[in-house]
Amino acid sequence: MNWNVILIRYGELSLKGRNQKLFEDRLVQNIRRKLTNFESVHVTREHGRIFVELGDHPAPPIIETLKDIFGIVSFSPAIRIHSQIDEIEQTAAKVFASYPGITTFKIESRRADKRFPIRTGEINPRVGQYILDRLPQAKVDVHHPELEIKIEVRIKGTYIYGKETAGAGGLPVGTSGKVLLLLSGGIDSPVAGYLALKRGVELHAIHFHSYPFTSERAKQKVLDLSKILTRFGGKIRLYVVPFTNVQTEIRKHCYDNYSITIMRRMMIRIAEQVAQKFDLKALITGESLGQVASQTLESLQAINDVTNMPILRPLISMDKTEIMKIANNIGTYETSILPYEDCCTVFVPEQPKTKPTVKVCNREEQKLEVESLVNEAVAGIEIIDFRF
Repeated sequence: MNWNVILIRYGELSLKGRNQKLFEDRLVQNIRRKLTNFESVHVTREHGRIFVELGDHPAPPIIETLKDIFGIVSFSPAIRIHSQIDEIEQTAAKVFASYPGITTFKIESRRADKRFPIRTGEINPRVGQYILDRLPQAKVDVHHPELEIKIEVRIKGTYIYGKETAGAGGLPVGTSGKVLLLLSGGIDSPVAGYLALKRGVELHAIHFHSYPFTSERAKQKVLDLSKILTRFGGKIRLYVVPFTNVQTEIRKHCYDNYSITIMRRMMIRIAEQVAQKFDLKALITGESLGQVASQTLESLQAINDVTNMPILRPLISMDKTEIMKIANNIGTYETSILPYEDCCTVFVPEQPKTKPTVKVCNREEQKLEVESLVNEAVAGIEIIDFRF
């Protein structure tokens, strides 16, 4: 079928009231950016729909690109024609014939252009009868059709299409402010970043690198994961923190079973400074309640104690199977399981404290030069920008 346009639907944006236009504008901008390499493609908006005019390009590669854009509920390859009833009938028959093996159908039309002389209630039976007369395998089923042929009569022409493809949903990236993801090389944090992007945030990421305890390959994993996430976010800025001295001091001076909790508290302090410096509104982590010993409610409370900044945990109620499924779907899983340890795994104590208290954390941290360690780490940050 020679589709010449893709019709895009967006649902949640319509609930945004006075800000709806801002959300729609951002979605159009994000679509245009993702389709930059398709030179003859044009993106336009008209009354609750976005249209991608394909130009010389076939539909399939553009459809694959649209699947990764948050804010799109669904889309359909369509044919745009002149609003003339005989052309509408012929094109609808071609759309039906383009789905081999389909026998039952239903016509559903909308007449947004009231200048079109035939009413909606007359379009459906007329086009349906045309298909029945010319395609002997065709049967009408208004309740459970295998195919709904949609006809939208609009100002710029009539759009005819068949099946819909589900989009990524969510909100357009860039409509919900900027956040900072604590990105390790594991499975969980990239998935947390993906889910945050789905709620419309612009994603920055921070990684704590403890060379030589962690290798350059471990750092490369995080660079690769950042690149993968740009597929959904368009761009990501990564802050690589030299964390070796912090971990060494914790290991030297603090209780072994409190070392993970104190390490995470130090990470939050450093991340908070970076967030404040670059006007990032919240921190994102890949923590899931009870998944490991350091992710109990008591541990999370002890970690939260060092900051007033919101810490969002998109995975908080998910189990590992659910997280791994998303990681596979978004393409981060194979990179995440590469056998290069990050700073969260190299100094894991044999018996980490599962119910740490803020009182003991504060006492242990008195053995450290906390402010000096944080400032030193922030001063040594390497910034790397990624774009899709």
